[in-house]
Amino acid sequence: MKQLSLDNLRTFVGVIEQGGYAKAGEWLGRSQPAISLQIKKLEEQLGKKLFTKSGQRHLPSSDGNWLYPKAKEILELNDSIFRSLDPTPLRGRLRLGIPNEFASTLLPGLIGEFSKRYPDVSLEVTSALSRELLHPSRRSDFDMILALVNPEQDTDGDVVLEDEVVWVGDPAHPLTNQSIALVLAPDGCIYRSRVINHLKQQTKAWKISYTNADLSGLVAAIQQGLGITALARSSLPANLTVLRHPNLPPLGGINVCLFMQSTQHPVVSRTLADFITRRLRER
Repeated sequence: MKQLSLDNLRTFVGVIEQGGYAKAGEWLGRSQPAISLQIKKLEEQLGKKLFTKSGQRHLPSSDGNWLYPKAKEILELNDSIFRSLDPTPLRGRLRLGIPNEFASTLLPGLIGEFSKRYPDVSLEVTSALSRELLHPSRRSDFDMILALVNPEQDTDGDVVLEDEVVWVGDPAHPLTNQSIALVLAPDGCIYRSRVINHLKQQTKAWKISYTNADLSGLVAAIQQGLGITALARSSLPANLTVLRHPNLPPLGGINVCLFMQSTQHPVVSRTLADFITRRLRER
């Protein structure tokens, strides 16, 4: 017997309600290719084309419009079953520390889904550089920390994803054979250190053209043609792309780790950790 994937249905609803694959990806905390793959699987299973493309927008087809209210009903029924059968609804306040780039790409969809399922949980989120979040003077400020750690570094965190550091840019501003212009976060950023260390080992000229601690500021600078940057592949914004060029050396791997702190609400903390882990591995 055929069975629909609730996850694919949720993505389908997200594309319609957010107005496209890229915005749905930002809302759900997934990459645009992951969104496209889920829609493709749903279309193949149903044997129907659910969207038509108009410029850069994906509009629901007649079959997509027919499916939309039914998909909403299925998802609401699923969510209501879990809410009704949960003998101990999660309650409490949770303080989460998260790197700036994940706050922009992972949090919007995750927070929406988590808050809908557990409305009595209050999330207090702080975004900063991983090094700042893990500093001994700040760790007690959080119940849970998501942070980036070099693979060779000893850590007391749980590795939830072994990721790759990639060069990132805007396809509208292709890389040339001239000096490499860099758009980076301030000193202390793990990407900044990785990029500079690798570029120092080669002869190609490079310069830092712009510095900003906020990912949205870096993205805006990249889209203005000020340069390129480096990020963990799982935190790649939907409007940028991975760059491959002979002048760009490989940047190696990075571990995305969760650090579970002492908390008054361990069940809430563990549930959110499962949400974050699942979302990161889906990207």
